[in-house]
Amino acid sequence: MVNQIVKAEALMNKVYEADVFVFLPMRRKWYGEPLLGWLQSRCMTTSKRVQDRSKRKRVHDLEIVTEKWKIVSKVMGVMEVLKQEVEMVIPVRNLEQYRTRINLPKPYKISEFLLKSPKLFELYKDQRGVLWCGMTKEAEDLLEEQERLVEEHSDKAAEYVTRCLMMSTDKQLRMDKIAHFRRDFGLPMDFRTKWVHKYPELFRVVKSGDGEDYLKLVSWKPAWAITELEKKILGATEISVHEPGLLSLPFLLKFPPNYKKLVYRYGGKIEHFQKRSYLSPYADARGLTAGSLEFDKRAVAIMHELLSFTIDKRLVTDHLTHFRREFVMPQKLMRLLLKHAGIFYVSERGKRFSVFLTEAYEGQELIEKGPLVVWKENFLSLVGYRGKKKKIETFCDLADGEHENLIDNDSEKECISMQLECDEIMDDIENSLLVDNDAMEVGELGSACKDSDRS
Repeated sequence: MVNQIVKAEALMNKVYEADVFVFLPMRRKWYGEPLLGWLQSRCMTTSKRVQDRSKRKRVHDLEIVTEKWKIVSKVMGVMEVLKQEVEMVIPVRNLEQYRTRINLPKPYKISEFLLKSPKLFELYKDQRGVLWCGMTKEAEDLLEEQERLVEEHSDKAAEYVTRCLMMSTDKQLRMDKIAHFRRDFGLPMDFRTKWVHKYPELFRVVKSGDGEDYLKLVSWKPAWAITELEKKILGATEISVHEPGLLSLPFLLKFPPNYKKLVYRYGGKIEHFQKRSYLSPYADARGLTAGSLEFDKRAVAIMHELLSFTIDKRLVTDHLTHFRREFVMPQKLMRLLLKHAGIFYVSERGKRFSVFLTEAYEGQELIEKGPLVVWKENFLSLVGYRGKKKKIETFCDLADGEHENLIDNDSEKECISMQLECDEIMDDIENSLLVDNDAMEVGELGSACKDSDRS
């Protein structure tokens, strides 16, 4: 027994050094259960994760939107690979090396995935029996239309990239990080090699000491240092002389109907947050104290601004976390997104989470649709189908038996369709609670959701 106590005390010293229990009550008896099991259970129950949110508090419409664009993203990935080929055709087996880029995990078969969009992809065999993939005329026409729309959107995309540089601390961003926003901002595929050199008056590519390519701001644009929120609420337009500073504008809140009890319970904290002044995303924030209320509200403003730049008013949360240091945002970014459910909605579908700007949506539809959004909707209407498999043509008179086994008999059951995927386990966002009495905590939000479900 003495040895057990000594071991427990030694382990506790290490735990205290790691600050795991800074905010946890010390009320558990040490001898009733193994210490390691106690540690695991406590750490698990104190995690504040997206999955901890009540299923009834998920916004079904936005979850459906996530599923739609996940499929579109996969299909677009294949089309971009084909577009880079000389004849825009490729052996299906060669697509295996692009699984990560397409985001099509095993054991799903690429050939089966392609067969589900016969209006976009054509499969055929050559004389040696090798299966090839190409695009239909309809798909090629869609790509041409997209290129035209992206070109028309180019100046606006350049403005958004410039404004991102203006928000960054060093007025420069790594090129590979900007690449994460390529589709979201409507940038062309050749943005690294050609597009970035089209606007020398705005930005230029520089090499860092470690050999990395950075995009650096060339000149500050005062007219662009006005947030999208200022434009929307105040009707502010581009001003030639504008100095960003403190803002006191409330964010537009849009809670789902099933959040009424939660909003009623925490209305005071929400109102207090809305009234608090904060520093403009375009102002220098290096003097702010990390973890302060002003620091967190400015981070909310930055995320609001970034989402406003995107075509679909949504981003993969991973892409936001890449810019913590450059935009002076908190380490626990997911916690902040979850706390402000009236401004953002986090979808947990798949391995990568998505965050929506709630004010931009009405049900499943974007309120304001640009040309690229309309194009995506037309594209989506051609993705996927239900029914009999399309026959795979060949260049020679092959016997029917030679390609009967191309697809397994049970492949219909394995095909990828627009269905909700299994929830993936995400690492704990954090094990301690933020000390913030003026804003609603995620823990409070979760418990309120459960209370609401019971009533």
